[in-house]
Amino acid sequence: MKATLLLIFGIFTSAIALPQKTQRVLFIGNSYTGVNNLPQIIANIALPEGDTLIFDSNTPGGQTLQGHSNNTTTINKIMAGNWNYGVLQEQSQLPSFGLAQVQQSVFPYARLLDSLIKTYNPCAETMFYMTWGRKNGDASNCSNWPPVCTYNGMDSLLYLRYMMMAENNNAIVSPVGAVWRYIRENYPSIELYQADESHPSVAGSYAAACCFYTTIFRKNPLLISNNYSLPASLAANIRQAVKTVVFDNLLNWHVGEYDPKADFNYSVNGNSVTLENISTNTSSYHWGFGDGSSSSLPSPTHLYANPGNYPVTLVAKHCGRTDSITQLISIEPGSGSGGNNTDSLITIYPNPATQNIVIHSNQNSIGRVFTVYNIEGRKILTGKLNAEKTRVALDHLPGGLYIISIDNLFKQKIKLTKY
Repeated sequence: MKATLLLIFGIFTSAIALPQKTQRVLFIGNSYTGVNNLPQIIANIALPEGDTLIFDSNTPGGQTLQGHSNNTTTINKIMAGNWNYGVLQEQSQLPSFGLAQVQQSVFPYARLLDSLIKTYNPCAETMFYMTWGRKNGDASNCSNWPPVCTYNGMDSLLYLRYMMMAENNNAIVSPVGAVWRYIRENYPSIELYQADESHPSVAGSYAAACCFYTTIFRKNPLLISNNYSLPASLAANIRQAVKTVVFDNLLNWHVGEYDPKADFNYSVNGNSVTLENISTNTSSYHWGFGDGSSSSLPSPTHLYANPGNYPVTLVAKHCGRTDSITQLISIEPGSGSGGNNTDSLITIYPNPATQNIVIHSNQNSIGRVFTVYNIEGRKILTGKLNAEKTRVALDHLPGGLYIISIDNLFKQKIKLTKY
C-alpha cells in the first residue's frame, strides 16, 4: 500500500516576528536627526513602554551620505559593531534632484554605507530615514529643477528616492515623510516645521520619534504614553497618524520582510521522508519529526519505525528571530521502507512558476486526477494527467502559494510569481 501524504499548515509564527525589547541603533545623518535630539526622544518614549533604545549618532549639519562615507567618525562608529539597526539620512534636498544626479551623488554612497553596516554588523538591518518636502517647496532650487517648486513635488520625489534606496539595498524604511504628509492632510493645524520651513518643530520631531519607535520596536504607537510636552490631543493625533501610515502597513516599508520565514516541501518513499528546506533569511534549523527524534541539518531524511500521523515541525532562526511551520505526514500501514512507491517519481516544475507548470510522472500515473488548491485549502481547478508530461496553465491565477494534489497520493507546494 502506498503512503498517503496529508498536508496541514498548522503552526505559523506571525509574518513579523516579535522584537527584542532592547535595540541598539546607530543614527547617521545631519541636522534633521540632530535637531531636538531625535534619538533621545525615541529613547524617552520607548522606556515607559518597557523598551530600551541604546543609541549613538553622527549628525553634523548639512552632511551628505557621500560625506559620511569617508568620515572617520562615522566609519569608526559603524565598525564598533553590535548594532541592530544603522539609520541612514541623506541631506534634505539631494534625493529630490534629477535622477541622473541622484544616481551619481546619492545611490552609490547609500550602497557603500549599507555595505559597511552589514559587514561589521552581520545581524543589523539598514533603515533609511525618509525625510519630508519643505513646507512650501525648495525655493533655492526651483528655477533649476521645477519639480521641487512645491511641497507636493519635492515630497513625492523624496518618497520615491528613499523607497528606491531601500529596495536597492534590501533595507527597511522609517517613513517619516509619509507620516508628515498624512498629518498635513488630516491635521493641518499641527505645525511640523520650524520658522525656516525646513527643520522639524517639537511636534515634527515627536512625529519622527513615534515613527521610528514603531519601525524599530514594531509596536502600536497608540500605546505610547509620553506626550513629549505636547498637548495630549495633539500628541494623540500624531500617534494615530503613525499607526495608520506605519504600523498598519509595516510590510509596505519592508519592516519584517527580511525576517526568517520557515517553509519546506517533502516526499515520502515507504517509511522514509525526505524534507526539502525552502526557508528564507535563515541560518540555523531545528526539525522535530513527531516521533521524539530531531535534527539540525538543513534538509534531512528521516525513517519512521511505524505507520502513523507525524507532525513535522521546522523551526528556522537567524540573528535572534525565529519562525516555524508544522506539516502533518501520514504513513499508512504496509508502507515499510524499501516499498515500491511509484508516485514518489512525480515531479512538478518549474517552482517558482510564472504562468504554467509541468507535472512529470510515470506511465502508471497517467489518468490520475490532479487538483490545485490555494493556500487556504479552496479548490481552484482540477484535471487529469494525460501524458508523462502534463502541462497545466496557471496564468489566470494571482501570484501566491498553491498546493498541487494528485489523487491524495502526492502533494507539493508551488509558488506562483507574477511580474
